[in-house]
Amino acid sequence: MSLIRFPADIEPLFSGHETFPLRQLWLRKAFAQIDTYGEVAPKEVFSAEDAIERFGVGKNMVSSIKHWALACDVIRKVGKDSFRRGEIGEVLFGKNPCDLYLERDATIWLVHWLLAGRASRSATWYVIFNFVQSQSFRSSDVLALLDEYAMANKAVRSGTTLSRDVEVCLRSYTSVSQRNATEDSAEPLLSDLGLLSMSGKDSYHFHRGDQYSLPDQIFAYALLDYWCRWESSSFANQATLSFNSIAHDYGSPGRVFKLDEDSVGDRLSRIAEITSGYLEWTDSSGIRQVSRMGSESMKQKMNEILRYAYVK
Repeated sequence: MSLIRFPADIEPLFSGHETFPLRQLWLRKAFAQIDTYGEVAPKEVFSAEDAIERFGVGKNMVSSIKHWALACDVIRKVGKDSFRRGEIGEVLFGKNPCDLYLERDATIWLVHWLLAGRASRSATWYVIFNFVQSQSFRSSDVLALLDEYAMANKAVRSGTTLSRDVEVCLRSYTSVSQRNATEDSAEPLLSDLGLLSMSGKDSYHFHRGDQYSLPDQIFAYALLDYWCRWESSSFANQATLSFNSIAHDYGSPGRVFKLDEDSVGDRLSRIAEITSGYLEWTDSSGIRQVSRMGSESMKQKMNEILRYAYVK
């Protein structure tokens, strides 16, 4: 029996990035190209002959930009042949842009959550940050998990495809200086988070702790995003969520952000202030849980909290 269970809204996709980790300005480029068409852009925005000139990169990189923009909800598909602006794209680059050049800590942590927590098109990210149990590991450990999943679900996946996907994920979090000096010198967007480091050839190490650069608002956004998924697969309109679920469950903020228990507790102690009373933390008489107090939908509150992350 495979250890890995993907939530229903995660597509077990292991390709699309053309082996390029996400770079700093790529998401903005994708949004800008879609935005020029108004509400809906045709598929030719990425496939036309002039796409290389418009994006200023090679053909394979154009495909990679499209993949990452879809994975991060910067753009969305409309049917099979068209695209439109995504919710995250609107927040970052839309009418009242929060971070045009992806320079804020909030944005980098948000992108990590979208890839490793929400993970609608980045299954390997979800596996590495949720199912790799050891603090130190090798890429072969991840491949073993993915192979086990593929066998259990009778999914035909090329070993080369899986290997490349794992490699790109790990490269996304490690700086060029930690790897081969002959590589392209462009640093991946996620390398500054300090979540992963290389500890030897093909050896990696998670850095668990308080993640001081993670804004409380992004933690709260991730908590509500996780709650939406958890609720849809469990009990309808669940009004509380336990500390253990938030800190340890697969796909939870504690696990995806690699927070230790004390750090999760510290952030939950401020959750009422962070969410303007929408959530409330209880830690007494053996009960440790978050309660939902507000009347608006979680999706509506998420958007409000996300924008507040950029106020300061």
